[in-house]
Amino acid sequence: MPTQKALSFLEKVNKYPKATYIYHSKIEERLLMHSHNKHQLTYVEGGAVYLKTKDNSYFLPARHFVWIPAGMEHFIELKSSISMIRNIYIPPPILNSNDFFATMGIYPAPNLILEMILFTEHWSGNIFEKEKNKYQYIRTLGNVIAEMSKNPLPVVLPTTTNERLRPILEHIHLQVDQPLLLKNIAKLFGFSSRSLSRLFRTDLDISFLQYVKLARIIHSMEKLLQTQMSISEIAYASGYNSPATFSNTFYNLVKVRPVDFRKANREISG
Repeated sequence: MPTQKALSFLEKVNKYPKATYIYHSKIEERLLMHSHNKHQLTYVEGGAVYLKTKDNSYFLPARHFVWIPAGMEHFIELKSSISMIRNIYIPPPILNSNDFFATMGIYPAPNLILEMILFTEHWSGNIFEKEKNKYQYIRTLGNVIAEMSKNPLPVVLPTTTNERLRPILEHIHLQVDQPLLLKNIAKLFGFSSRSLSRLFRTDLDISFLQYVKLARIIHSMEKLLQTQMSISEIAYASGYNSPATFSNTFYNLVKVRPVDFRKANREISG
């Protein structure tokens, strides 16, 4: 069950269905899996963050925002300390009709969207329709985001409640810099190669090799944004035998080279 603190926070978000609720903080509310009656726009400054849903785990890099549709169950997991988390909860009726709003996604935050989010940094709590300027501003922000955000970040890891599979996934993440062969992992956890391969396909709808590839790339994204390591060092730390192979794999999944991803998304703390 959620804590009383979590319940009180969700009650604040849901209390006035037609009002936008704004919450900027250096500490994210520690909510369990939950949903609310408003769309959620979240932008995190600094730190490594994952968004967890019932089916997937999403890495939220710097200079990206996440859009969570109203009613979608989720929770946010912080992987390191953060500078600031900015949450804007928008009631669906105030936005234009657009398929964008019904789908969860992580998108780059170009300067216009980032500046519009940061403009709200001194706003807090509910914004009602009678506050016409602020109310219209939030409506415009939502509609601008829908028009500008066309290409969500494609790197998504499926999650599972399967008790036989969860320790294997944990092992992959802990040993991501090491060779991870299906036959070795299967033997370590008491499976045949065929049965473990089948388990990944049936439970996660993904192959073992694809899961390892995604885990390596997400690990590398964290290193690119959170450390001063060189591209070569990150390649080896993420389990690749050569920087060229790492760069090509990264490009195939993320559609930019690792060096360009770092350059575009790195947030230098003051």
